[in-house]
Amino acid sequence: MTPLEFFLAGTMSAATVFLLAALGELVAEKSGMLNLGVEGMMAISAAVGFVVTYQTGSHLTGFVVAGVAGIGVSLIFAMVSITFLANQVATGLAVGILGLGLSALIGKKHESLTVTAPDPIQISVLSDIPLIGPVLFQQNIVVYLAIIMAGLISFCLNSTRLGLAIRACGENPKAAEALSYSVRKIRYGAVAFGGLMAGFAGAYASTIYTPLWADGMIAGRGWIAVALVVFGTWKTGRIFLGAYLFGMVTLGELVVQSLGFAVPSQLLSAMPFIVTIVVLAMISSDVGRLRLHAPYSLGETYDGSEPR
Repeated sequence: MTPLEFFLAGTMSAATVFLLAALGELVAEKSGMLNLGVEGMMAISAAVGFVVTYQTGSHLTGFVVAGVAGIGVSLIFAMVSITFLANQVATGLAVGILGLGLSALIGKKHESLTVTAPDPIQISVLSDIPLIGPVLFQQNIVVYLAIIMAGLISFCLNSTRLGLAIRACGENPKAAEALSYSVRKIRYGAVAFGGLMAGFAGAYASTIYTPLWADGMIAGRGWIAVALVVFGTWKTGRIFLGAYLFGMVTLGELVVQSLGFAVPSQLLSAMPFIVTIVVLAMISSDVGRLRLHAPYSLGETYDGSEPR
């Protein structure tokens, strides 16, 4: 594999972490739920997924349990912000901190241990095509499943009754209730789906992309996933492209450092948080949400009367 092929193939793998998490956050935000706890959900799922995979030797089992862990953490966010009507931003941040703390506790005894990543799928004939073959047709199965999920989510949100209900809850929950949609149930479901996808993203990061456990290994990817949804203006295609762009940037950082260029690690660590601050500033006003085509009721609690 040439250096260019290695870089492009690595970009697809790196992008999958962002894509899985961002797709889940997209569904949650389309329903009106701004979940800033993605980083914590990914972290605890990465720890759980790694521990289960290490103990059982089964990546599938690790992914399933990590997905359940992601759902569990997301339901804490949903209960506090939907049932108890707490501020979504504050609740998401609290859940994120909780997830980071629990991930360190769960993974403590497995620090620096490794698991064996599954072999990539070799698609006969196609994988032998120069440049294209190693990049597109020698990836692990999760890369392909993430791409398929992007298409399915786009179809669901734009062409199905379920997608219409989710979008209605995010745009005008009172009107959605008038159409006999249960805003609370739909938002609970959307948040849980976001947790599931964050769980898969975390498990992928710790068992396939970087098959080892180290505290803090998610390294801001959850924040980037939230930012991707906003910068992608809540459109699946743009989020897909954005995920691959950030995947390329992530790999580019490693290449630059390996070539000996002095890039302050503190600056790289701060970038996800800087991006998130910019995103929150952009969607904090009605004018900003309208310009970005954000769901009109994004981040607003709903108690059955008016969003607030």
